[in-house]
Amino acid sequence: MIELKGLWKSFEDKNVLEDINATFENGKTNLIIGQSGSGKTVLMKCIVGLLTPERGSLLYDKRDFLAMGKKEKKALRREMGMIFQSAALFDSMTVLDNVMFPLNMFSNDTLRDRTKRAMFCLDRVNLAEAKDKHPGEISGGMQKRVAIARAIALKPQYLFCDEPNSGLDPKTSLVIDALIHDITCEYNMTTLINTHDMNSVMGIGEKIIYIYEGHKEWEGRKDDIFTSNNKRLNDFIFASDLFRKVKEVEVQNLEG
Repeated sequence: MIELKGLWKSFEDKNVLEDINATFENGKTNLIIGQSGSGKTVLMKCIVGLLTPERGSLLYDKRDFLAMGKKEKKALRREMGMIFQSAALFDSMTVLDNVMFPLNMFSNDTLRDRTKRAMFCLDRVNLAEAKDKHPGEISGGMQKRVAIARAIALKPQYLFCDEPNSGLDPKTSLVIDALIHDITCEYNMTTLINTHDMNSVMGIGEKIIYIYEGHKEWEGRKDDIFTSNNKRLNDFIFASDLFRKVKEVEVQNLEG
């Protein structure tokens, strides 16, 4: 579990995050949504330690990350897995070598055991047959799956995903969403996802916080969205005719 208590972050005297309080639960896909410039990316960077808030507490299973020394923070970061927006694979490495990269950096296991673990992770994302290929030889969706395999190689307790469906077609996006959700449940990880993808919100949004101009504007489950009276949230979620019609149908079903 990750808990945020009274988190503030500013740049040049401008508050970008103001008094953010939130809890992200184990074994669930926790989504952070909001318009561009709302502060959600800054929030994610604060949570993983790329930025330091001026005020507040950031608790990883009751451990205050902001109060830790360098050695403690380094140890905690080994419990984190990251999936970047662009997949961020090494073009010069094979798919297998990409997955083995964090194992080679941080694991004391033998080469045989590291290779076995990397192949297990590739098999988990259905890409064992692509182990000898390079990133440029596989599709964007396959690259994201390799990124997921790499992110879980060290058996993280916390998984962070920055726009994991960026640049993918709708069908592939659903595959990536399902994979992230299944792995989250399987390993009981605390998963945080930054996303603009409303299909992700409606599909795997077990816990959602909506950020508006640096404030936590709304918090709830995907089903709660359909009965929300928050105008800013509704304007953001139901901006398209498709999702507006979905809400109308859901509301009719609830009333019926």
